[in-house]
Amino acid sequence: MSEIILHLTSGCGPDECRWVVGQLAVAFGKEARDAGLSCELLEGYDGLPYSLLLRVNGEGAMAFATARAGTILWIGDSPFRPHHRRRNWFVGVAIAPQPESMIDLKEEDIDYQAMRASGPGGQHVNKTDSAVRATHRPTGLITTAQEQRSQHANRKLARLKLALLLEERREQSQAQGRTAEWTFHKQLERGNPVRTYAGPRFTVRR
Repeated sequence: MSEIILHLTSGCGPDECRWVVGQLAVAFGKEARDAGLSCELLEGYDGLPYSLLLRVNGEGAMAFATARAGTILWIGDSPFRPHHRRRNWFVGVAIAPQPESMIDLKEEDIDYQAMRASGPGGQHVNKTDSAVRATHRPTGLITTAQEQRSQHANRKLARLKLALLLEERREQSQAQGRTAEWTFHKQLERGNPVRTYAGPRFTVRR
């Protein structure tokens, strides 16, 4: 069984793009189930998420993820500004890097600290020290994870977040002063979407 992590991001888009990220996670979950795959949101969220991580499991997970990686376009009226003229909203989907394959993310360079989970999404583990803070000593980057039920799973998630941050740093460097998220978002608008959804039910347009 293969496991793929999808990273959904609104880039530097407005609240509408953040809303699309949340709705797209729901749409992907339904599409995965229809394809005989499991699709799990790795972390809970409140409000409008800038980005989300989805774990897709099952035979064909890579093909499912590859078909959705790139620019996603949602066509619809703004749920926040009824009279806004814009109807095309872009978000990005990428296959998250595998921490084990990143030469600048060595396990011996990471300090893990167990802590008490709290806040939205952590209610089921509040009475145990299952949450994890991960610190990458060479860069000083810090991530936390608390949504998973076990400390081992949260440790794995925290390391994945470090991998995403390190990859973002590389993109920022290559962008020569422009932030990776902004560059990515502008590329999304210029590129051809790999999938297009329309309307409040996120119907796929062929």
